[in-house]
Amino acid sequence: MAEQLKDLLKDIEKRMKAAIAVLRDELSHVKTGRATPALIENVVVDYYGSTVELKTIASINTPDAKTIVVQPWDKNALQPIEKGIWKSDLGFNPVVDSNIIRINVPPLTEERRKEIAKFTKKTAEEAKVAIRNLRREANDGIKKLEKDGVISEDESKKTVAEVQKMTDEFTNEIDGIWEKKEKEIMSI
Repeated sequence: MAEQLKDLLKDIEKRMKAAIAVLRDELSHVKTGRATPALIENVVVDYYGSTVELKTIASINTPDAKTIVVQPWDKNALQPIEKGIWKSDLGFNPVVDSNIIRINVPPLTEERRKEIAKFTKKTAEEAKVAIRNLRREANDGIKKLEKDGVISEDESKKTVAEVQKMTDEFTNEIDGIWEKKEKEIMSI
């Protein structure tokens, strides 16, 4: 197999894995009615005149499925963190309790669960489109290598089949990720 072909396959696989990682990250921030640090870790806080993400100035824990506890490393950050959570439009009511902030995650209504599931399905579909675009890009590269005489027609067909197999695997992985998330969202 030509070195250029190997490089092309490695690059496409790396980029497909990156698309999966982006999907996982996006879905980790989706509110499911269950408390997770990911729900608030990216909340922007005005801290000593600069804006920072909450995760950089405090530890975030979930002692149970309905509570998030934020413990700032600097006691002076309590009020800015509380304000940042209020401004975030996440619908949380932070409660300052001595040196920590407690947040009770309210249960989701059935209607809201369906909306969130629909949103996650759309996000998963966008990831599939990204994977298919990468497949098309790989196939174009393979055809160009064949046209330029770098690889034979047989190598081209074999590699196109390999790219399709890779595409199918990543698409199935996306389906699995989405189904797991949907189950999480719809369970009470």
